Amino acid sequence: MRHKRITSTARETIGDIAPAFVGYTEEILFGDVWGREELSLRERSLITVSALIASEHTSQLPYHLNLAKENGLTEGELIEVMTHLAFYVGWPRAGSAILLAKEVFHKNEN
Repeated sequence: MRHKRITSTARETIGDIAPAFVGYTEEILFGDVWGREELSLRERSLITVSALIASEHTSQLPYHLNLAKENGLTEGELIEVMTHLAFYVGWPRAGSAILLAKEVFHKNEN
């Protein structure tokens, strides 16, 4: 049994200029890759958030923080991941991710 299909914001944000990219995002990345049963959606979110922080791809982080919460990770667990990563990927990267997470989490409260 495959996981539920992940909804992407790519179609709304860049579908008008990059339809092929949107197709790959929806069908291959969020369809085939995220749909595989070997890892849970929660585990995939944990890996993705960690990889984004480690590689300083913070523009993708808000979407994936929200997705991680949808997939069962708590805000506390996500902050703990960032704290742990500080020792492996660098204090500034983790600090930047924590500041961004604070914005995302507080925005969701309003």
